[in-house]
Amino acid sequence: MPDEDEEMTARPIMTAEALQEIAARPDAGKKLLICDCRYDLVDHELGAKQYQAAHIPGARYVNLGSELSAAKTGLNGRHPLPRRETFAQLLASMGLNQDTLLVAYDGNGSTYAARLWWMARWVGHTRVVVLDGGIKAWQSAGYELSADTPDARPKGNFVLGPERVKLVDLDNMKAGLGHPDRVVIDARANDRFHGQNETIDKLAGHIPGARNRPCGQNLREDGKFKDAASLRNEFEQLLDGFTPEQVVSSCGSGVTACNNLIAMELAGLTGAALYGGSWSEWSTQPGAPVEV
Repeated sequence: MPDEDEEMTARPIMTAEALQEIAARPDAGKKLLICDCRYDLVDHELGAKQYQAAHIPGARYVNLGSELSAAKTGLNGRHPLPRRETFAQLLASMGLNQDTLLVAYDGNGSTYAARLWWMARWVGHTRVVVLDGGIKAWQSAGYELSADTPDARPKGNFVLGPERVKLVDLDNMKAGLGHPDRVVIDARANDRFHGQNETIDKLAGHIPGARNRPCGQNLREDGKFKDAASLRNEFEQLLDGFTPEQVVSSCGSGVTACNNLIAMELAGLTGAALYGGSWSEWSTQPGAPVEV
């Protein structure tokens, strides 16, 4: 991708207009990989069906349950992260090269696309963005959709690189519980955070001491992210003196927490970590403390 595009990809999100401009270039087939991440936590086949019906031209479908998650054991959460090596190999098999721009989108407020954005950085890829506003923004801009499945690409040259994001595991969470230099930000809806209307996980409540920031609060009514100044003001009020480096982003299963991480990065608050297992892992541990 030409050097003049660096500013276009400097932020973690991209407009539909910018994506259309890049997709129209003659070298887009080699320099651009678009991933449709639509998914539903109840109907696991819905996202694939939506993709088959209509998607952004050239997009490849990426499944949260089977491609952005590893096998479940009953104690490692609903969407456990795969091994870094395994995921890097998956990206290469999709045709990702070291210089490919990876664009993720969904139809769910950029929640699932944010997971792919975070995971790509986790395995060392730097050229990755989320389509701001998702497929709805693409359609609102007047661009067409397609039902054609793109041809498989040759294996890309992407290889595992250094982690460009921070991850904490269950042991780290246990050790840091109640520590004065750590704050957990939970991205789930307020009712689930407070142990009400828990329809997904077996145990209701939240990690003791956590603060609630439902990821939907990062978005405007049109599904696009709020401006940087608004996000910064809201997160600084929530953190109340904590630095971004002291933040652990959590949610139900390590998915919507990534949306909060994008919002913080847009706000210039970088350095927060992800608790990959999140509530669905924490709540299955025998004797784990819980608040409601």
